[in-house]
Amino acid sequence: MTPNALPTRNLVPFVSVDKMMKLVLHLGVERMMQDIAAEVEADFLRWPQFDKTPRIASHSDVGVIELMPTSDGQTYGFKYVNGHPANMKKGLQTVTAFGLLADVATGYPVLLSEMTILTALRTAATSALAAKWLAPETATMALIGNGAQAEFQALAFKAICGIREVRLYDIDPVATAKCRANLAGRGLTVTPCHNPEEAILGAGIITTVTADKANATILTDNMVGAGVHINGVGGDCPGKTELHRDILLRAAIFVEYPPQTRVEGEIQQLAPDHPVTELWQVMAGTAAGRTSADQVTLFDSVGFAIEDFSALRYIRGKLSETGLFDNLDMIADPDDPRDLFGMILRAA
Repeated sequence: MTPNALPTRNLVPFVSVDKMMKLVLHLGVERMMQDIAAEVEADFLRWPQFDKTPRIASHSDVGVIELMPTSDGQTYGFKYVNGHPANMKKGLQTVTAFGLLADVATGYPVLLSEMTILTALRTAATSALAAKWLAPETATMALIGNGAQAEFQALAFKAICGIREVRLYDIDPVATAKCRANLAGRGLTVTPCHNPEEAILGAGIITTVTADKANATILTDNMVGAGVHINGVGGDCPGKTELHRDILLRAAIFVEYPPQTRVEGEIQQLAPDHPVTELWQVMAGTAAGRTSADQVTLFDSVGFAIEDFSALRYIRGKLSETGLFDNLDMIADPDDPRDLFGMILRAA
């Protein structure tokens, strides 16, 4: 592989879907998620340096389109992402995304990247990172919801938390069969299950990652025993939840950014002042994580802009090593900054 030369200031490196897939295959999916988790952890440890705002969402009856911006004062980043659960019936992705990094000093973009694949990687990496800090020691995870995110979750938990068995359940057995086939030969025992109750038997970690935009009840209180860690991924916008409220009332709840999670996460079911702990504080040692063996912990994951920033920063760091990018001519850069019109005339 001969790396491309990094572009000059009027060209922007672009990581297409094709280049992202080649990057995943070149580096390895588990290594990439380990690396992205490390970048997320490093950025969470400097949490106060970042601009933080809940994502800017445009909701419709069929889905949501969102912008997720942040900056650490030197680099600015944002992600465009949608969530349209009915897309699957049309043969389309439920979630698509792209993202950008820019130099704060000049405002010039320095990276444009697909983020449909990258979001799947960073979501799973963040889930496993949270479990590293919060979950009991366990070799078994229940994975309820076997759609596009499922394999990433399973492999991230294998690579980062040492999971060796994944127990699968989905209301669509075709999705479970797909997930089982994709995970074959990857060092996991994969057990298809007929219902959620069967899936959670013996599991120290329960991951819920369903797509329907509804106040669903994937887990009821009587299904959740003492000492488990719940990785709640699918509840990520207003009116979309997966867990019965009674589970929340007896769990220690950990979140990314409370102003966003209280609107979008499982805790939208609770009072606005219900106590939660920010995950970055656990990593920084200023708040407790799991405090007892029988405690139920919940990572109420909705995805936050700093995680996307971390993932994009990681990809940018791989450009010169891999050469897996194209150059986009997307910045007008006349010799005289005042003569933009003249630049057009000289192009004739």
